[in-house]
Amino acid sequence: MLDDALTWQPTAPLHPLDLPWLRQAGVQVAVLRLDLIDPLISGNKWFKLIGHLQAAAAQDAAGVISLGGAHSNHLHALAAAGKRFGFATVGLLRGHEQLTPTVQDLQDFGMQLHWLGYGGYRQRHQADFWGPWQARYPQFQPVAEGGGGAAGLIGCAQLLPMVTGQLAGLGWEDYHGWWLAAGTGTTLAGLVRAEAGAHRVFGALAVPDDHGVAGNVAGLLQAPGSGYELLDASRGGFAKADARLLAFIRDSEQQSGMPLEALYTGKALLALHQAVMAGRFASGTRLLFVHTGGLQGKRASVSVSGT
Repeated sequence: MLDDALTWQPTAPLHPLDLPWLRQAGVQVAVLRLDLIDPLISGNKWFKLIGHLQAAAAQDAAGVISLGGAHSNHLHALAAAGKRFGFATVGLLRGHEQLTPTVQDLQDFGMQLHWLGYGGYRQRHQADFWGPWQARYPQFQPVAEGGGGAAGLIGCAQLLPMVTGQLAGLGWEDYHGWWLAAGTGTTLAGLVRAEAGAHRVFGALAVPDDHGVAGNVAGLLQAPGSGYELLDASRGGFAKADARLLAFIRDSEQQSGMPLEALYTGKALLALHQAVMAGRFASGTRLLFVHTGGLQGKRASVSVSGT
């Protein structure tokens, strides 16, 4: 049940990242391995769900209904949590019916699926979008795409004490900032709220500008630009990769032993590499890098643009 889900308190290890270009620049990076919290309910998606599940439990909801695409890490984590903890889930999917490894999992996990087409999915931001769905599923808690919104910040703040308790094991007394991929900006906003200005948070935008991440983060924090910085890491579009990115991921995996995917964490690490090589960070800088999971998406092909 929903109450059972709220008793789960996963933790993630903080691992030093050893890569040649970091050693060359004298920059130290430790990775918060959110991909390791669970084989199925993986990455930052669980932490974005916590606040929504708390709201659902408080209203004695029968289940949760949310949105995503055919490769959605968010829906995958939600459906897996529903199966694990025994609450019903409904997924509203972008586009037309197709069977991907993610969709197969959603079905196996017991999520009820509805395909909205592309036009229907674009209506998700309209004020009356949820009305028909709440009439069809009257006791289900609606959750925004990607687990975004104010409720999504609640669990993301837990990442701060998760790392501070492990700094001594790295021999670190402090750190200089965070670096992570940004898809909706919710996790970034949660960290900015938790840090309250103590450390800067860098968000590597894994999606193009027209996804509205900057406005979303500013709205969540009600203080645009305070304590954080957004950098373009989209490589020309969402769910697109180029030969440079794929080669960088392959080399980084071989050198570090850490698995990466091309939509979020791989793009974020490449953006960090570019910043370090450009001299953005002085020797001796210590950064916390968040591995946001999403490795289930490696099973899908990505659109590869030119070199």
